[in-house]
Amino acid sequence: MTRTLLDRKPGESSEAKPPTQWLDRMRDKHITMAHGSGGKAMRELIERLFVEAFDNPLLAAMEDQAVVPLEGLRQQGTKLAFTTDSYVVNPLFFPGGSIGELAVHGTINDLAVSGATPLFLSCGMILEEGLSIDTLGQVVSRMREAAALAGVSIVTGDTKVVERGAADKLFVNTAGIGIIQRDVAISARRACPGDVVITNGNIGDHGVAILLARNELALESTVESDTQPLHDLVRLMLEVCPDIHCLRDATRGGVATVLNEFAAASQVAIHLVEAAIPVRESVRGACEILGLDPLYLANEGKLVAIVPREQADSIVDAMRTHPAGRDSAIIGEVKETPNGAVLMATAFGGLRVVDTLVGDQLPRIC
Repeated sequence: MTRTLLDRKPGESSEAKPPTQWLDRMRDKHITMAHGSGGKAMRELIERLFVEAFDNPLLAAMEDQAVVPLEGLRQQGTKLAFTTDSYVVNPLFFPGGSIGELAVHGTINDLAVSGATPLFLSCGMILEEGLSIDTLGQVVSRMREAAALAGVSIVTGDTKVVERGAADKLFVNTAGIGIIQRDVAISARRACPGDVVITNGNIGDHGVAILLARNELALESTVESDTQPLHDLVRLMLEVCPDIHCLRDATRGGVATVLNEFAAASQVAIHLVEAAIPVRESVRGACEILGLDPLYLANEGKLVAIVPREQADSIVDAMRTHPAGRDSAIIGEVKETPNGAVLMATAFGGLRVVDTLVGDQLPRIC
């Protein structure tokens, strides 16, 4: 019997087609306004690039929507998770990834932190007139590979073209649908005094990687983005502890912003230990030179969880068996006071308030 997109098990990759000669078959070498006109040029772009790259039965139908049988969804879970995000990162390609992987991983992770298994993504692209077709092809190829490795399918999309100078080469919007397979109740409002704070590894890698990739600073340091899908790691965590209280991926605003959201929503205090927070030495060094705080730097493959204390060690042990969680650590605890605040015991023995920033330390980071 032929397997459908709904038959895959959680974490199982879909089969990606080997690279094809997409670009050789394109007559144009740069995006023109005709590629957004709805005519032959647009159809050629969609059929020869997007449909061929993201090849799957739902997309191949070439309708204005992807039609998903409900029966298959009901067999996988009881609740639907739905999210959307947009990506405007500059530059488009950076050490460890590109806007393509970022768009796929970011939306997958927004689903994952609800406890959902990601299944389907949409892809909307805003293209600037003059964008190289070769550059677009590379981004699409990166998206195809990231989706295949994560076991999700890009099943519908949209393309718009704007005049030269009206955008910055390429913007991507992705929406995602996933299924919550068990009766989880993850919420920012569930942090309780006595709970423990966990993260899955070194923070700040993505923010520093983007900063260095812009070539605006003469720093000799190699830092790669941590962009990666987290749904399989979350699945492992839920197997150990189905009652995870709070869970978020720490993207814009970093770990500090996520924890402030938890503290405010749950009306508790979160106390961190600076020495326990994993930060790569190259990232720490760059932050010291530039006056940045790694707690506020964007991540694209890091989560923050608040879990019951009695299960924290078991969760961390399980996380460390997964490639995305090898450096997992307990970094703090939840207390009653001061209500709604995040505090950190510093390496010098002091106590520092970790507040929410008014703006972002770095623009165009994701």
